[in-house]
Amino acid sequence: MESTVFLTADDQPISLGQALRYLESSDRLNSVIWEILSQYIIEQELQTIEELDIGGDLIDQLVMDFRLDHQLTDYRSFQEWLANKGIDYATFRRQIGSNLKLEKLKAQITEPNLQEYFIERKIFLDRVVLSRLVVEDQALAEELKSQIVEDGARFEQLVQEYSVEDDRIFNGMMGAISRGTMPDVLRASVDLANIGELIGPLEINGLWYLVRVEKILEASLEEQLKQELEDELFHQWLEDKIQKINVKLQVKF
Repeated sequence: MESTVFLTADDQPISLGQALRYLESSDRLNSVIWEILSQYIIEQELQTIEELDIGGDLIDQLVMDFRLDHQLTDYRSFQEWLANKGIDYATFRRQIGSNLKLEKLKAQITEPNLQEYFIERKIFLDRVVLSRLVVEDQALAEELKSQIVEDGARFEQLVQEYSVEDDRIFNGMMGAISRGTMPDVLRASVDLANIGELIGPLEINGLWYLVRVEKILEASLEEQLKQELEDELFHQWLEDKIQKINVKLQVKF
């Protein structure tokens, strides 16, 4: 198999064994094998599930939708697009059908666990918009909080005067942060806080934080996020399937 010609470059043959050596030396061989096994598993699964058969009318409609979405309704422009992709219409139509089957397979495999997975991942999917005032001394943090709460001092002004973090030039605005990536002490306080509430002082990594909750962005299982979680679950399913396959590389290289 070493001598089997895989492709030619400037009329010079590159054997399958050479190609595998190149992939191995560039640390890409394992990822290529993973992709091959993934496609093998998907193909095997699609053959065993009859209800994933796709009607020709549906494929034709999807082809038309694609052409409309990409402004390829004109016959000549569509043919030029196919030529640029290096495929003919029959191949393109098969690709549409295969993609639809794959999406249906994903949904079938992931649907039973999707809601539970969403709940498990929700702590990392929920985000909170925070502003912070960070100082090195607890007593100073307590004094600044008193000025804000009791004396009506502006949080933004004190941030610019006292905060040791670079985001002071943005009034301490940290942007949207995943709840799951917050330090435990901060997440516990944020979970109990209302919008606009000032939290702290909290000690985090040797510094003292005053944090204001600006906005809470709770994740919901809508279309885009649902698609992302389905992809994650499907990838996990493939990984599990691949782990159970006894793989032997038959090419010497």
